[in-house]
Amino acid sequence: MPYIDEHSIGIEATREEVWSALVSVLRTELGGSVSGLVAALLGVEPARSRGEWRGTPQLGDTLPGFAVAEIDPPTRLDLRGRHRFSRYALVFELEANDSAVCTLRAQTWAEFPGGAGRAYRALVIGTRGHRVIVRRMLRRVASRA
Repeated sequence: MPYIDEHSIGIEATREEVWSALVSVLRTELGGSVSGLVAALLGVEPARSRGEWRGTPQLGDTLPGFAVAEIDPPTRLDLRGRHRFSRYALVFELEANDSAVCTLRAQTWAEFPGGAGRAYRALVIGTRGHRVIVRRMLRRVASRA
């Protein structure tokens, strides 16, 4: 899939604390009722949550629109999904350095096939809406950690 963007934030917490906060925020943000409504309108796959999102998710666990495609706790979480207008990946990487700061990165990769896909890309990526949502998610992880 083509690369879209990357956003990162430094968080004053251990990698394990950031990992726990990330899983919690994903469960809340992607598994909530508003997300479920948007997911239904877009026809996302996977359509429902499955698995343990109160602890560490496992390969194949899902939230509406996302499935765990690769996981290496507490350093990497690769979520993949698709809907009517796009096929995408959201990859989180956590990097701890010598200080008490953990860097959390969110990379987005996506394809937008056809005319409807191009229009959807313009709506979501072109308006910077995607950027706003991902940065807000990273800030929520930081505040929770």
